[in-house]
Amino acid sequence: MSFAVIGMIAGMALGFAGYFGGFGAFLLVAALGAIGFVAGRFLEGDLEPGDFFRPRGDRQR
Repeated sequence: MSFAVIGMIAGMALGFAGYFGGFGAFLLVAALGAIGFVAGRFLEGDLEPGDFFRPRGDRQR
């Protein structure tokens, strides 16, 4: 599944949450989506826990 399709599905979910549940539901769905995205990146091996705690100048690539 391409990132465009995933983005479209996420946008539709946020739209439905905003329409039926109000702004609070919109924020909740957006926050849970972001947490799920980060968790997925961890599981794929693209991120490591230390990436969030290192200073910007200390990155090694």
